[in-house]
Amino acid sequence: MLTKKGKYGLKAAVHLARLPPGGSTQVADIAEANNIPKKFLDVILGELRNAGFLSSKKGKLGGYRLAKPADDIIVGEMIRALDGPLAPFPCASRNAYEPCEDCDIATCEVRLLMVRVRDAIGTVLDTYTLAQMRDLSQEQLASFVDYI
Repeated sequence: MLTKKGKYGLKAAVHLARLPPGGSTQVADIAEANNIPKKFLDVILGELRNAGFLSSKKGKLGGYRLAKPADDIIVGEMIRALDGPLAPFPCASRNAYEPCEDCDIATCEVRLLMVRVRDAIGTVLDTYTLAQMRDLSQEQLASFVDYI
């Protein structure tokens, strides 16, 4: 499940993607515009900076900006940087695999289904760039809500 950290990170990144190319803004502005607690957002933006998605400049005219074009940022990569593996359980993870104590990985129906869940989530998140996410229209957003 996507955590608040992942959700807020995506909201902040979309906010930055809406700025003119090379534009930057302060954490407080992003937090206020997206109803995100500023202290939590400070941590999230720091992690995204450390992962190479954002750059920052200190000072009165400083702030955060995208480190590369929004077309080059894959949503799934950002989520993994903030939330870790996409798999619902460690036994279904590719990068953080841990065996379960209570089942045989080759025949466990729960694990086999969770691998499919992981793959489906990854397929969607790894298909979208930050630019595509930014450009989703209100009509498309409404259709996603209807889908849920």
